[in-house]
Amino acid sequence: MALRQAWQKAGKVLNGGALVSPGSTFARALSTSSDPLTLEIPVPFKGHKVDPPSSTVETSAAELVDFFRTMFVMRRMEIAADSLYKSKFIRGFCHLYDGQEAVCVGMEAALNDKDCIITAYRDHCTHLGRGGTVLEVFAELMGRKDGCSLGKGGSMHMYNKKGGFYGGNGIVGAQTPLGAGLAFAQKYLKVDGVTLAMYGDGAANQGQLFEAMNISALWDLPVIYVCENNHYGMGTAEWRSAKSPEYYKRGDYVPGLKVDGMDCLAVKQAVKFAKEYSLKNGPMVLEMDTYRYHGHSMSDPGSTYRTRDEISGVRQERDPIERIRKLLLSHEFASVADLKAIEKEAKKEVEDALAKAKESPSPDAPELFSHIYRKSYGAEAYGADRKESTVKLP
Repeated sequence: MALRQAWQKAGKVLNGGALVSPGSTFARALSTSSDPLTLEIPVPFKGHKVDPPSSTVETSAAELVDFFRTMFVMRRMEIAADSLYKSKFIRGFCHLYDGQEAVCVGMEAALNDKDCIITAYRDHCTHLGRGGTVLEVFAELMGRKDGCSLGKGGSMHMYNKKGGFYGGNGIVGAQTPLGAGLAFAQKYLKVDGVTLAMYGDGAANQGQLFEAMNISALWDLPVIYVCENNHYGMGTAEWRSAKSPEYYKRGDYVPGLKVDGMDCLAVKQAVKFAKEYSLKNGPMVLEMDTYRYHGHSMSDPGSTYRTRDEISGVRQERDPIERIRKLLLSHEFASVADLKAIEKEAKKEVEDALAKAKESPSPDAPELFSHIYRKSYGAEAYGADRKESTVKLP
């Protein structure tokens, strides 16, 4: 929803509910109907201490087109980030999201601007889903001032407070108690929204997660703990790191659902259900069964602890973009040519954003000291041996 609003602000228009550009070659050919369409989710939900929601979900041609285009933009953006890193335009850490796009896109279909998201360091697409732009992501990755965190956060610290996105956090699992804090603020201020605190299977064994769940349950906080289980915490398979890898049950007294995280519609249905539950009763755990195509980070080839056949098998059988493509074609909401046109336009959007990001300047030197010290304290910064020039902080 936030990404849809960002498109409108960027000069895009809505044609029957689908996102298109003015003068787009595919705007007239696609079915952009918002008429309800009921579909069956192929993989049923599994519930823990709660009856699962219905396996039938309501969607529309417009929404499916929106899903396809948004995920394709995300995929192209991450592929471009891979090339940028290898070309040394991006330094430091870089964790890519390609393969997991259905989680981000499906969540946004069930959320609004009163809801908050906080996640770990695989956060590029989450920023985009929360209303950010491809330009902001690329600029941030390269440390440029047009980045969403003014070029000071990099890959792991995307941020958009206006869009209800609180990062991008680099310490494993530390975002989950922060998510409880956001939910506490929502309840205290009587905001009719929930917080989604996201983490991976690698962080699922962190003690702070269970501490956060405990206080959330005690205080009935409107927080949804979303475990993006891509099955390899860094390079360790889930069965080697967790005695019980059924993460939707790990909340114990907190109810949970296991969800096919490669299916946008299943994610949408699960988040809608969890939001309604959480606003009335307190926390819930969602385990998103998903998969990353790249390694844990760019320093990880991703093929030493799993086979290439495994990766290609998931691409062929479960890829979230291909699932939506098949739905659009089978229901005759789009032709092959229509989808090619969407892909072509999405590629151009990513290429144009990348070109602008490369032209963006680095942050000004004084910006290094902003958002760190409280203003008007008269503090000074020195070099390591105090012989360097002194900088008076604002």
